[in-house]
Amino acid sequence: MTKETPSLTVELADSPSVKTIGVLHVINGEHYAGAERVQDLLAEELPRCGFHAGFACLKPGEFPVRRHASQAPLYAVPMRHRGDFRAARRVAEIVRREGYRLIHAHTVRGAMIGRLAARRAEVPWIYHVHSPAARNSASSWRNRVNNLVERISLRGASRLIAVSGSLREQMICEGFDPQRITVVHNGVPPLYEIPPRSKPRGVWTLGAVALFRPRKGIEVLLEALGLLRYRGYGFHLRAVGQFETPAYERKIRTQAEHLGLADCITWTGFTGDVLSELLEMDLFVLPSLYGEGLPMVVLEAMAAGVPVVAADVEGVPEAIRNRQDGLLVRPGDAYDLAQAVAAVIDGQVDWLQLRENALHRQKIHFSDRSMSEGVAAVYRQVLKI
Repeated sequence: MTKETPSLTVELADSPSVKTIGVLHVINGEHYAGAERVQDLLAEELPRCGFHAGFACLKPGEFPVRRHASQAPLYAVPMRHRGDFRAARRVAEIVRREGYRLIHAHTVRGAMIGRLAARRAEVPWIYHVHSPAARNSASSWRNRVNNLVERISLRGASRLIAVSGSLREQMICEGFDPQRITVVHNGVPPLYEIPPRSKPRGVWTLGAVALFRPRKGIEVLLEALGLLRYRGYGFHLRAVGQFETPAYERKIRTQAEHLGLADCITWTGFTGDVLSELLEMDLFVLPSLYGEGLPMVVLEAMAAGVPVVAADVEGVPEAIRNRQDGLLVRPGDAYDLAQAVAAVIDGQVDWLQLRENALHRQKIHFSDRSMSEGVAAVYRQVLKI
């Protein structure tokens, strides 16, 4: 992978060239999902706030290929295994050579390497809390290990950025100083030209977008769809995204067949154009069981004017106000999920009003601009500028 050299002078579309300060983001990079979307958007927007980003990629995979912010330098620093601490030395060398003044880590692995690299390079570092490490997978032992590594690594962080108030409270419960934790909500670009739509009629297109894995609750969604079909509702599900493993994909496809749903589901696989998929949907469904911070795809659905039915987990209620901007349901409850979808289809909840409220709320509170400005404010506090 070719290393690109960062520039301290950045051309902006709506302003003259400006001097910017370099921040090296230490990321995993094997997937391109919600957290990676945050990293990508920050690289695009931070120059407007006086900073430019580079990426040190510890597990190069989908991110280097899928990212949009191609102007941001990317350095492949592959780790052979979790304990390959030589990566910290290489990251520190990049920081010193290219003049980065701050390290910004985004994962438990990134925190471990970022802390050691920051010490070597004698620069401060911060950590972005995207999801709860103690509840990030279906493996209890992996969660315990990740949580322990995260707690040890974060002792040296200057500041923590939590993507939701609920994550901030969890970090405080873990023993971290509240004064060191800043909430910066995730954000996505608002859409200023959205095709006008009327309430759907007939067969509704339901949608789900995710890196499909056990905590995303696709099994619950399938059970809910089985209930809806039994009641005579017409729908088609577009499931957008790849599966975490082939074994999990086989399990889910088998469940869909057993429930008699195979003919009303389209599994699209990964797409780099999530917006186009969202604009095909009448209702977006997020059935997550746990492990969310503030899901980017919920914000993208709001920006596209697609009403959301989502599980009431972690930071989701900070974006979706129940029956105002979308509907919230009990996690893991297929019956409650089916009832909520039926309420929208039947008109018990106004689909058009949900759409208008969500569009307005996303533009005001959850834009990519507000996210980058919040992150830049943390940078300035740490760097004392």
